[in-house]
Amino acid sequence: MPSSPQQTAPDVPRAATVLLLRPGADSPAPEVFTITRHSALAFSAGVSAFPGGRIDAADALPADFWTGTDLVDWGRRLGLGPDEAGMVLTGVVRETFEETGVLLARHRDGHPVDAGTLAGLPEDARRRVEDHELDFATLLAEHGLRPDAGGLRALSRWVTPEGESRRYDTYFFLAALPDGQAPGTLSFEGADSRWTTATAALEDFRAGHHQLMPPTWAQFRALAGAPDLDSALATSGTLAPVQPTVASRKPSRIIDFPGYEDFARDLAAGSSVSGPPA
Repeated sequence: MPSSPQQTAPDVPRAATVLLLRPGADSPAPEVFTITRHSALAFSAGVSAFPGGRIDAADALPADFWTGTDLVDWGRRLGLGPDEAGMVLTGVVRETFEETGVLLARHRDGHPVDAGTLAGLPEDARRRVEDHELDFATLLAEHGLRPDAGGLRALSRWVTPEGESRRYDTYFFLAALPDGQAPGTLSFEGADSRWTTATAALEDFRAGHHQLMPPTWAQFRALAGAPDLDSALATSGTLAPVQPTVASRKPSRIIDFPGYEDFARDLAAGSSVSGPPA
């Protein structure tokens, strides 16, 4: 059973991120939506990542938003209490909407959000939610929507090592891109975006074309063998927290996590082509 964050990461802010998947354009292998983070950001500048971010207090939704969703079961899967699990699920839906415009939600009658629903939202809804001018719960309630937890698959959980200036207890999810939706203009955090297969993303990393942090590399690695979208969504992950080990010297340097030797080889290959990553 997953350990609770109180046992593994006390006082570390929670975060959630999603690997949005769609059928491949040229082969059955699924494609993943990735964002290149803006070089001016204080955290993870310039790296390729997935939509997501920090969970905040506003992600605590009233109970009626979860009708039909078993938060107790989600809590067991995530190693959290039911209310905390609800906040993580809300957070990943909110962050995906803020950063890409994709809304992983359903109408109260169960009908999924589509392009027509999105067209009916206020034009500035994404910006106002991101700037905390509009509460996400209020936006959902005004349009009769609920988070679509049924479309999410928990994949893994990573905790930033101790001693780092910014630490997060991050939950990674999988979700199919909803029919009729597509990522739109990126938020200020994204400098560029692309759809890529997991295999291509790892090849690009080895070639020095894109930078990947260890958790991102690990998610691509977990998906690399999936032959199609359904297989990808059935990928079996573990929610036991992964907390990389770092060398004690400064600057800190990661020296161990599951799959580290393969990551180190990939990183060295990319560095030999492009020079050390920023």
